[in-house]
Amino acid sequence: MTRIALDPFVTDLDGESAALRAAGPLAEVELPGGVHVYAVTRHAEARALLTDSRVVKDINVWNAWQRGEIPMDWPLIGLANPGRSMLTVDGADHRRLRTLVAQALTVKRVERLRAGIEALTNASLERLAALPAGAPVDLKAEFAYPLPMNVISELMGVDAADHPRLKELFEKFFSTQTPPEEVPQMMADLGTLFTKIVDSKRANPGDDLTSALIAASEDGDHLSDEEIVNTLQLIIAAGHETTISLIVNVVEALATHPEQRKKVLNGEIGWDGVIEETLRWNTPTSHVLIRFATEDIEVGDKILPKGEGLIVSFGALGRDEEQYGPTAGEFDATRTPNRHIAFGHGPHICPGAALSRLEAGIALPALYERFPELDLAVPASELRNKPIVTQNDLHELPVELGCPFGHGN
Repeated sequence: MTRIALDPFVTDLDGESAALRAAGPLAEVELPGGVHVYAVTRHAEARALLTDSRVVKDINVWNAWQRGEIPMDWPLIGLANPGRSMLTVDGADHRRLRTLVAQALTVKRVERLRAGIEALTNASLERLAALPAGAPVDLKAEFAYPLPMNVISELMGVDAADHPRLKELFEKFFSTQTPPEEVPQMMADLGTLFTKIVDSKRANPGDDLTSALIAASEDGDHLSDEEIVNTLQLIIAAGHETTISLIVNVVEALATHPEQRKKVLNGEIGWDGVIEETLRWNTPTSHVLIRFATEDIEVGDKILPKGEGLIVSFGALGRDEEQYGPTAGEFDATRTPNRHIAFGHGPHICPGAALSRLEAGIALPALYERFPELDLAVPASELRNKPIVTQNDLHELPVELGCPFGHGN
């Protein structure tokens, strides 16, 4: 089996995903830093592995970890070994943590954010409308980033004063280009910042998810401080990064498919279809690290060996022709059925999926209602991904807003 080295600079994600699919349902890959793992690249096999009890999150199962081959200054160490949380445990331990988190992250609590999301969206649109007319705007920086970060911070009770430091640390956390000598300090700084937030909420609880996590219990069982800190970090990291990329990718998809954009703006195609098709076709999460095989597992005509690491290549399996037919590589907002698994599958499915869909479902229609002429300011071929192998994340999204609705239309 030929090993495919994932490009740390993500210069051609579509081409890389196609190469992974061509390698079969299980591909040998090399992560940045020379770490060898396997990748599942097809929809059916991914669904099966994500519910297979022989594939676990316990890093101590990993042969390379046991042999001491994974250094603590590996740039992706925080994604492979992020500490004890519902992301890193299985079975009864996972059910315990998931139950306690579910007590705090309720449908009612998420839905209560709707009015706040609408207000934040409207404020962002006012800021966009106040920018100099005719000049290109980085929609990611001006709209797609602030909204999810403000929403997840409101949900978790994080002070806006911490946003710049969070942005700086998360940039290093996800990047493949963080110098190894900076990794341990970055991880320590993240721990210190989130511990400070938890300590503050323990002393002064509020109507937020961090306070609810502290108070959550099941038959007298509470989350430990480590579990609360790691869960807070997990929810904030995943809760804003995924939604940023989703908003950006929808705008790019509509800009490069003007005939579908016209139908969306005319009401012929619903926003739910646009969002779900973008999640499939240009998924916010390209690869998810990392699970480990407790025994040899057949994957198609190949074997995932015992003790080896497995990543899920969502960018590859989202365009799997065996699942979506011969048009899998095309963007079609009317596609039905569209049973993608962009938010995962099985016990570890993303708990924030409903919030991400809610944010996108509010922000995107409002953006295009205000700026119906919104279009890319550069050719799509000039858009560049950030050096992050786990996130489909652009450096920037230069757009021309056009005339706001009601101003010259």
